[in-house]
Amino acid sequence: ALIVVGGTLGATILQTPYGVLKRAGQLLSWMLFPPSVSEEALVKTILNLSKIARKDGLLGLENVADNEKNRLLRKGLLLLADGYEPERIRQRLEEEVEHQERQDIRAANIFDHMGGYAPTIGIIGAAMGLIHVMGNLDQPEKVGAGIATAFVATIYGVALANLLFFPVANKLRGILRERTRYEDMMIDGIIAIADGENPKSIELRLRGFL
Repeated sequence: ALIVVGGTLGATILQTPYGVLKRAGQLLSWMLFPPSVSEEALVKTILNLSKIARKDGLLGLENVADNEKNRLLRKGLLLLADGYEPERIRQRLEEEVEHQERQDIRAANIFDHMGGYAPTIGIIGAAMGLIHVMGNLDQPEKVGAGIATAFVATIYGVALANLLFFPVANKLRGILRERTRYEDMMIDGIIAIADGENPKSIELRLRGFL
């Protein structure tokens, strides 16, 4: 276990920049507490914002932005209040989403790399165990138990890869895809407000994502 886990962690740390490694550690918490993305709630939020914009103008969104917790939505509202053109707003927001997605996908892929290392290091552990067995051939009663123990390292490697590392990587990428879809929906809503669409039209547009 020490050889397989330690070797896998060591190889991963050697190949991964610190920032990406740190982000991978942060993403691990998503396995138990994934980010909350309620698309129905987003539709209601965008509709409320569109009504404020129609009543008070785009500048009226600036006060709302100050109290908004979502980073992307806050930035979009500030760009609206500053009078940016819709296409410019879309470009700025999509660049931010794509940059964050690239960073997070790179962090999630670390667990794929770990799944690749673990079985190989398990074979190394098995080989080390067999070397130890070869040194005790003069004691036949220990050979069987020694060989059995040696191959435990292979089981650790294969099990960790297929029961832990690959599933974690796949689940994190699934969560990231959901978050990106949610943020694309948010950007579409912001652009609809910038284009001056009426709330009913915006609602129909956003419900196309659901």
